[in-house]
Amino acid sequence: MVRRGVVAFVGMLSLYYFAPNILELLNSAPELVRINRRWFILMIALEICSFGFLWWLTRLVLPSVSWFVASTSQLASNGASRIVPGGAAVGGAVLYRMLSVSGTTAGQAGAALAATSGLSTTALAAFPAAGMALALAGAPIPESLVPAVLAGGVLFPLLVGIGVLSVRTTRPLLRLGIVLSRIVAVAASASRRDWSMDPRMLVRERDKMVGAVGNNWLRAVVAAALNWVFDYLVLVTALVAVGADPRLSLVLLAYTTGAVLSMIPVTPGGFGFVETGMTYMLVLSGITKGDALLATLAYRIVSLWLPILAGAGAWLLFQRRYGQQDEPMDGQLHPHRTAK
Repeated sequence: MVRRGVVAFVGMLSLYYFAPNILELLNSAPELVRINRRWFILMIALEICSFGFLWWLTRLVLPSVSWFVASTSQLASNGASRIVPGGAAVGGAVLYRMLSVSGTTAGQAGAALAATSGLSTTALAAFPAAGMALALAGAPIPESLVPAVLAGGVLFPLLVGIGVLSVRTTRPLLRLGIVLSRIVAVAASASRRDWSMDPRMLVRERDKMVGAVGNNWLRAVVAAALNWVFDYLVLVTALVAVGADPRLSLVLLAYTTGAVLSMIPVTPGGFGFVETGMTYMLVLSGITKGDALLATLAYRIVSLWLPILAGAGAWLLFQRRYGQQDEPMDGQLHPHRTAK
């Protein structure tokens, strides 16, 4: 309870600190009428594709799970984790509970969650490298959908290539582990803390992830990459819709900044952090602040708030089909035991 109270207090302080930026964003809401509804339909379709590849990733890790259970459990857990500050534990409990109807045990669900999270994080970590590659190409975003599609076409093989490299080779991960362990050692020395990191930790975690996915690891890498690519294209489409003309590489960095900030657990979905960070990075990419605010608002409506509403609907559909699961199956996880 103390920990949750601290998270809530920090969240309120954060919202107070970001209040001017949030108000500025909300004041731009009437300008949404500038965006043709067809752009919103396209953004929603792209976001559905993004979530669809996440559901496919779940089924690759847990083949016994149906598409209905994979989609509804992911949407409901996503909504629960996004709407509650520090709601990762709540979202995990919801996911485990809903997966149990397919006979998934606690161990299987835990391995699935670790594998999907690991693959997703690996794909996100590859975005800066992809941004550097696009920066070398110097590709702008003209006011057309064709370059946006081409951007996704360039980004996808880059992410898959980096993902395959991390799975098939050990030396790069080991070298990264050595660099991180040295950084941890410097931080420990500076703060006089007993911190340490085994350089082979990344390799061990990779092996666990590959073990959970099995022979489907290549398709899992593809699914994780496409999940991020389609979500990124939502932001690109929002920028095209408002008539902005930044460079793809800088937009990629703005997107990566927003994705990382959304993981900060002190506000729902990183609210305040993402809007401020993404708007700032988009302005740095060369578009006006008004267009940056409007594009960020449109993107967050489609990527955050609509999926939260969809999560509530998914939970109701799941309950209608399966009813209330009061008693967990043997060896399965009870949500009340996982909540922290």
